[in-house]
Amino acid sequence: MRIKRFMAVAAGLAAVVGTGATQAHATAAATVIVVATDGDDAAAGTVSDPLATIQAAVDRAGPGDTIEVRGGTYALTENITITTSGQAGQPITLTGYQGEHVVIDGEQLPASHTPVGGSIPSGQRGTIHQEASYWHIQDLELIRGPYGIYCDGCNDNEFTGLTTRDNYETGFQLQGESSRNVITALDSYGNHDPRKNGESADGLGIKEGGGEGNRVIGARLWNNADDGFDAWEFTSPIALEDTIAYGNGFNRWDFPDYTGDGNGFKMGGGDVDPAADHTLTNSIAFGNSADGVTDNGNPGSLTVSHTTTWDNDGTGFDLGDSTSTLAANLSVADGTAVNPGGGRSSGNSWDIGGTWDAGSVRSTDPSTVTGPRATDGSIPDSDFLVPADGTDIGARL
Repeated sequence: MRIKRFMAVAAGLAAVVGTGATQAHATAAATVIVVATDGDDAAAGTVSDPLATIQAAVDRAGPGDTIEVRGGTYALTENITITTSGQAGQPITLTGYQGEHVVIDGEQLPASHTPVGGSIPSGQRGTIHQEASYWHIQDLELIRGPYGIYCDGCNDNEFTGLTTRDNYETGFQLQGESSRNVITALDSYGNHDPRKNGESADGLGIKEGGGEGNRVIGARLWNNADDGFDAWEFTSPIALEDTIAYGNGFNRWDFPDYTGDGNGFKMGGGDVDPAADHTLTNSIAFGNSADGVTDNGNPGSLTVSHTTTWDNDGTGFDLGDSTSTLAANLSVADGTAVNPGGGRSSGNSWDIGGTWDAGSVRSTDPSTVTGPRATDGSIPDSDFLVPADGTDIGARL
């Protein structure tokens, strides 16, 4: 049933952001720009005469166009910069060609190797650096760049089926005044930041800005240097659902003076903590070096429901600074189950009472939810951390 719901949500994204994949391809059918590793940027940009670089295709694309990238690895010496916007009903689509596997490698980008204590100029942030709206970017793998995707001041975009791994900063970062963006089926892992000894490289960051209607659906965020998800200084509500964050905050890179935080879901915070009413639904945080879910000082009203935390070194649900609503959540074998703060708590494992450990759930084997995705892009159904007695608490993935 959850897969059907995932498909229904994905099909409904057009209503959220003003367009969708099907509409994008229908609108852009007359103008398809093809890129291939053996192409030429002076070419026509067709299947038989492709361009060589994604940037050349981006520079040619306008509202309604589709860029289709043939399989292979595209090693960059300059990042891909997107500044032209599509339009409502005429997004610009950037995708792999007919399911071919596309890897965009930022290892050779100068900013990928910023020294310890150095800063990355804004325009060099991201293997893909985007300051544009009405794009649909899907089915790409972005590796070893100074951020994977960095989107600043972006509205009405869809990001679907992306992998951002082993980047030298956060895998995917959305910031600035950015609204109505939908991130679906993102896998973001192994992101780390030698220049900060692990302080800020998250799997996914929606931070340092504001804007309504941003959603995260079905992401997996794991083994990142800092946090799985980070909403630092984002002042507008963000909705996360069907998402997993695990194994974050451990020093896998032998950084000196390691500073990674290690939360699964960091639901706010800032130098002056802004109040933001984020929501987290049907999600799981496990095996993180700090908390499963934390408000990180956010004084807003968070809503966390049907979410499970397991085996986090800190607190499963650390929401002591917020006035949050906690409903039907499950903490299993965390360092501490909950710090609920001044919010409302009902129907959670700590309200029900009893012993919640490995023996109280059907499975503590995460291999199904961490393995290959289902054919629709969702995280496969599983008995992972489902209460053995059928109690309707926690996530169902």
